[in-house]
Amino acid sequence: MRIAIMGTGGIGAYYGACLARAGVDVVFVARGAHLDAMRRNGLRIEDFGGGEFIIDPVNVTDDPQSVGPVDAVLFCVKMYDTIEAATLCLPLIGDKTCILTLQNGVESVAMIDSVVGAGRTLGGAAYVAGSITAPGVVKRNNQITKIEFGESDGGISARARALATLLEGAGIEAIITPDARAMLWTKFVLMTSNACMTALSRCDTGTIKTDPVMRDVYCSAMRETITLGRALGVNLPADIEDRTLDWLDSSAPIMASLAVDLINGRRLEVEWLSGAIHRLGIDAGVPTPIHTTAYAALRPHREGAAGGQ
Repeated sequence: MRIAIMGTGGIGAYYGACLARAGVDVVFVARGAHLDAMRRNGLRIEDFGGGEFIIDPVNVTDDPQSVGPVDAVLFCVKMYDTIEAATLCLPLIGDKTCILTLQNGVESVAMIDSVVGAGRTLGGAAYVAGSITAPGVVKRNNQITKIEFGESDGGISARARALATLLEGAGIEAIITPDARAMLWTKFVLMTSNACMTALSRCDTGTIKTDPVMRDVYCSAMRETITLGRALGVNLPADIEDRTLDWLDSSAPIMASLAVDLINGRRLEVEWLSGAIHRLGIDAGVPTPIHTTAYAALRPHREGAAGGQ
């Protein structure tokens, strides 16, 4: 299979590098200083727990038109770049090309399909934590490699099985789900609670879980998303509250990417996190006071601020 990585940040670069190391034909779509460094020095992965590996030479471009059709695209851009990046994917698409989106939120499949055509996109959740530490250098920050994904209309397809086999061959845990919507919303419950609380407080989850007031607000935010998902017909697990709190209590402290972007003055994905809960809650008639407040507080910073103010 020939694979394109659309968005060579912490997630896309790591997964693409694993595939390339396993001998898969991978082309990375990147831009700016990251692109230039990869062309000069290859792509270096600083792995979790020490050690590193380098893909050099690396097949990288900023011009998808020069690539031609591929078998699959790993779609790893920030949500605010979705429509532009989906448009850039058009030259990569042949008759049987699929797109696996590994973005935050629960709306990316519909957004991508609105550009590339209905039924083209699989919904996925990535559990690796990675970040660009310098142009051409990506650090993996946790031990998990898992990708969970599936067809938006349910079932387990031949193309999903083929993609899972390819990922597993590259050392990436791949789980196909027959209910991608429930899987995405299950992660959304955790993600949005972490994002709004770490961004508003500028504290990591270690502080949130031990402070009784912060923990109570975290739980309220979690329950808002659960109530909304169920109102929209999502088949969320019966024990999702316990699962989410177990993650909070047992995992190493983290700052959500929304909080990291806020602190560093970068653009925010808040429109597709607490903003989506606010918007979908209005449409469904479900009150979302915690997420609406978080969205209101973060909206002025959604385009970023020079100097990380």
